Amino acid sequence: MSGAAALRHPAILVVALLYFAAVAAIGVWAMRRTHSARDFFVAGKGIGIVTLAIAAMASTLSGFAFVGGPGLVYATGTGAMFIILSAAITNTMGAWVLARRMRLLGEARGLMTVPDAIGARYRSGLAQGLSAVAILVAVIGYMATNFLALGLVIDAMFATGLSLGIWLAMLVTLSYTATGGILAGVYTDLFEGLVKTAASVTVFYFVLRAGGGMDGISRAITAVDATFLGPWGKMSALSALSLFFVFGLGSLGQPHVAHKFYMLRDPKQLKWYPLLMSAAMALTQLLYVGVGLAMRAKVATGEVAPLARADDATPAFVLGFTPSAVAGLVFAGVIAAGMSTVNSFMNIGAAAITHDLPRAFGRRVGDELRWGRAWTVVLSLAAVLLAQLPGAVVAFLGIFGYGLFAATLVPSLAIGLNWSGATREGAVASIATGLVLTLGLETLAYFKLFSLPAGVTVSGLALVVSLLVFFGVSWITRARAAGQIDTDVRVVMEV
Repeated sequence: MSGAAALRHPAILVVALLYFAAVAAIGVWAMRRTHSARDFFVAGKGIGIVTLAIAAMASTLSGFAFVGGPGLVYATGTGAMFIILSAAITNTMGAWVLARRMRLLGEARGLMTVPDAIGARYRSGLAQGLSAVAILVAVIGYMATNFLALGLVIDAMFATGLSLGIWLAMLVTLSYTATGGILAGVYTDLFEGLVKTAASVTVFYFVLRAGGGMDGISRAITAVDATFLGPWGKMSALSALSLFFVFGLGSLGQPHVAHKFYMLRDPKQLKWYPLLMSAAMALTQLLYVGVGLAMRAKVATGEVAPLARADDATPAFVLGFTPSAVAGLVFAGVIAAGMSTVNSFMNIGAAAITHDLPRAFGRRVGDELRWGRAWTVVLSLAAVLLAQLPGAVVAFLGIFGYGLFAATLVPSLAIGLNWSGATREGAVASIATGLVLTLGLETLAYFKLFSLPAGVTVSGLALVVSLLVFFGVSWITRARAAGQIDTDVRVVMEV
């Protein structure tokens, strides 16, 4: 039976349809509670810490955690772990370096977006506008990539054809995002996070059963390739450490996560955020690690033929070694992962156009709720049209998103809210540098006009250069630093 035919098993289709029904119910519930721009963009600042942590996990771990991640483990071994080893450190820094200050600054100024915080910190419409442009560029590419991935899954499950599958993915996600805004998004993320966690833990049980425990999996792999489970796996040390650096520090610049910090009801609850977020991510990433290793072990023992594509690791394992209902839960988790990420991007993209760009020019949009909903539709249409392009082009549009967020937002936001020596000029220069360098180098690399030494990524290079520019320009203009911070912002920074 082909993979597509297996995905059309009645049990798998029933689980998927139940998932869509639950998402629709959450959208209707949230729509009835969304009455203002504050409800639409920051959920009325009424979210508890458990909901916040699980929602943040859900929007952080896109479909990569269920498909690309296991494929990377299958292809490169334990070196792929360096992407996720930084999670606990990042979550702690996120809570105390970024979340508390953003939440308090939001309370003091009534802020609703990440560029809002940058504009307030440096008293600069230009910095706010540039950061909004960077977010928009990355958001559209990210959305197109996720719509394509969702369209592939929907087509495989319901035989819709790829194009219709992409449109259906967009319409389902848009239906609750445009009506219920981030309130619908947060509670859908909560539901989706629970689905992903349940799927990951369940599949890990079958990983252990199929592989004879981790000991059996390890022995099968090391008998064929001892380096696969070594400190760096099949990667070089530079490649693994580059992943750790980019994903560890770069996570502080992901706006779809940072934006959620405004929504927390009580900032005192942030003391629980590192523990809750790290636990949620650890459980969800059991599938990431387990499936990749299990499939490598099955190939090593000859039970399974070598995979044509590393990204086939998850479909091959769940269709071959788990019951149909579990496979349905996993593919619902894949859909959930993509939709939760897209929902967050829809919201922050609409906020960038409706809220941030007008304020960068000293203007305000009347009825931000209505215009926020309208721009959510426009952005979704733009992304779904891009998703119809050849797969290589869509992958190019999405690949620089994480690095672009990191290079443009980590210095100005995460460091700027903690260092009074940062200046407006340093922030503007670093955002512009990150934007131009990431887009320029990724474009040159795509057309094979430029390449970096093995192990060095465009994301890592752009982040390092952006940091150097930020510190360098801030030092040159250091005499202006004290006069560029408003009193209330300084109080928040010193808390």
